[in-house]
Amino acid sequence: MAKFNVSLKARLILEDRGRILLLKQTKPNGGNYSLVGGTIERKEYAVESLIRESFEEAGIELTPADLTLVHVLHKRYKKAHRIVLYFRAHHYEGEPESRERKKFENVEWHPYGDLPPNLTSTVRHVLKAYSRGRLYSEMEK
Repeated sequence: MAKFNVSLKARLILEDRGRILLLKQTKPNGGNYSLVGGTIERKEYAVESLIRESFEEAGIELTPADLTLVHVLHKRYKKAHRIVLYFRAHHYEGEPESRERKKFENVEWHPYGDLPPNLTSTVRHVLKAYSRGRLYSEMEK
């Protein structure tokens, strides 16, 4: 059987009054809008990884009780697979701000009905599946 790489990531769908929090990437990093989150490190579980990433990237403080798993994306590349766990939260502490200025120039709230055109294709795919109540989706890259 052929071996392949698998990476695990966790992302945050932070909602507030019909809006979602998005990170605006710097131009060298694509210049698109994405979600808070990142790679689950070897000694972490998904929830603790997302809590760490949320604080590191956006200054948001979350607890495990704030997070609910709402979607799983299986993304397949030519030589690798990526599993991304999407957690929703409505409650958080702190004022969202970009804390990794080399990667993200801004943190912005956007209404679901008026998402930016340069939202990453992956986030657009996931939000569409999530809005339809689908817990799982697949995507080829």
